[in-house]
Amino acid sequence: MGLGLPELLILFVLVFGCGVVLIWPAARICKRAGFSPWLGILIIVPIANVVLLWYVAFSPWPAVTEFTKNG
Repeated sequence: MGLGLPELLILFVLVFGCGVVLIWPAARICKRAGFSPWLGILIIVPIANVVLLWYVAFSPWPAVTEFTKNG
């Protein structure tokens, strides 16, 4: 017994949906705050997602500090 075509298709749709629903918005938030958008991948790791939230919430944002230095 193995995975057939319907199961693989469902698995692909679920993984792609997870990326669109979870990773993409987290990556955009990180990018707008001035961090690497690759940090958005951490949103799917169970404990790392909480650490990412706290890191982004309480660290100085490079985009904001760059804006206040120039503005």
